[in-house]
Amino acid sequence: MRLQYIQRFIPIGLVLAGALVLSGCNRPSFQDAQGQTLDWSSLRGQWVVVNYWAEWCKPCREEIPELNQLDQSPEVTVLGVNFDGITGEPLRAVADKMQIRFRLLAEDPGPALDWKQPVGLPASFIVTPEGKLLEARFGAQTEDGLRALMDL
Repeated sequence: MRLQYIQRFIPIGLVLAGALVLSGCNRPSFQDAQGQTLDWSSLRGQWVVVNYWAEWCKPCREEIPELNQLDQSPEVTVLGVNFDGITGEPLRAVADKMQIRFRLLAEDPGPALDWKQPVGLPASFIVTPEGKLLEARFGAQTEDGLRALMDL
């Protein structure tokens, strides 16, 4: 009788334990340029554009006003990632110089989200409100082009 009880309930316990472990894996968080923590799951319900940029990249500089404007929309969050890995005060200084107004991440979220690092710049990864990667776009983007993709 006792063996049947163990055989019956151990698989349920393993499933529940596995679910708890996996649920932690789906909740990455990232530090932003201001030292604040951004919980990736807090972005559910809105579109997210993760934009990779560099100071030396002319098309990156050209699309910044478009991304600044898009970030003003309540349905969209734009997050910037410096391709050169600049962090801290130097990152904030470059962002001010380039007039970047959207939130900057201090680290690349790609590895935690199973994204490959872009091979060209600028690169924008568009994430649905459900948290799924919809598309990666390369080259300077416009607000209208991104809104059309998101059907906003």
